Amino acid sequence: MSKSAKLAVLGSINADHILNLTHFPRPGETVIGEQYNVAFGGKGANQAVAAGRAGADIAFIACLGDDAIGERIRAQLAQDRIDTASVETVSGEPTGVALIFVNGEGENSIGICAGANAALTPDCVARHQQVIADASALLMQLESPLESVLAAAKIARAHQTQVILNPAPATSLDDELLALVDIITPNETEAESLTGIAVASDDDAARAAEALHAKGIATVLITLGRRGVWLSEQGKGQRIAGFTVKAVDTIAAGDTFNGAFITARLEGKSLHDAVRFAHAAAAIAVTRPGAQPSVPWRAEIDDFLLQQG
Repeated sequence: MSKSAKLAVLGSINADHILNLTHFPRPGETVIGEQYNVAFGGKGANQAVAAGRAGADIAFIACLGDDAIGERIRAQLAQDRIDTASVETVSGEPTGVALIFVNGEGENSIGICAGANAALTPDCVARHQQVIADASALLMQLESPLESVLAAAKIARAHQTQVILNPAPATSLDDELLALVDIITPNETEAESLTGIAVASDDDAARAAEALHAKGIATVLITLGRRGVWLSEQGKGQRIAGFTVKAVDTIAAGDTFNGAFITARLEGKSLHDAVRFAHAAAAIAVTRPGAQPSVPWRAEIDDFLLQQG
């Protein structure tokens, strides 16, 4: 690429407050829980951390609240080798919060307050357009306002910055946005949401990929959980198997995959090798609890791949 291999990530930051309970409280009931912890999350931050730890030269466009947890998250992002100059602190707003109850069966019940994430407006994106213009690639998800995702994609297209969209959480998207995307990385549910095609087999994945190619997207990666990834480039598809590990917690597996994948691509790895690198990163992540605490560093990914031969 003509630009230096820089990555811009645009997305959400949350503080996840997690409490384990025997059962979810009924209205008016108080249930005593255990194992309360606060973990840093949000799809944007998770993917930024995955890229930073994998070795990317990365800048993050996001919004934090003017609270103590926001300061702690900013410090943590810097430790994860992320340029936080374009992470704005929003006066009078809390950092995004997810309140998570987990019951005895492992089911969860979640309430989210967007908080400062709602301030990631098109105007905010415009203030940091130089970060996008200077990058080789822009990675985004859908926990930010859709109009801001579109605004960032337009800036990227105008400056020949490659656009990678992880369309999560699942929602329908306008063709105007999809036409600006170079690489899309849905899971089966998200692929169905975008195409109307239920993805239960490789043939289904191939048809869903064709539908996304028809919207102008050159490269489609449909993540298939344990079965790996369906990679389709300009209509030529193949399934690339993942690595078999004993999973403890899959919470940030997809985010880890996305951050590691684009890092490998910016280093010049082929699509196939970049998927394999991302598979390795995600495989390590699922063997550990938590979102960002589970994300591996570059040396761990390289060691894992060496052991696979």
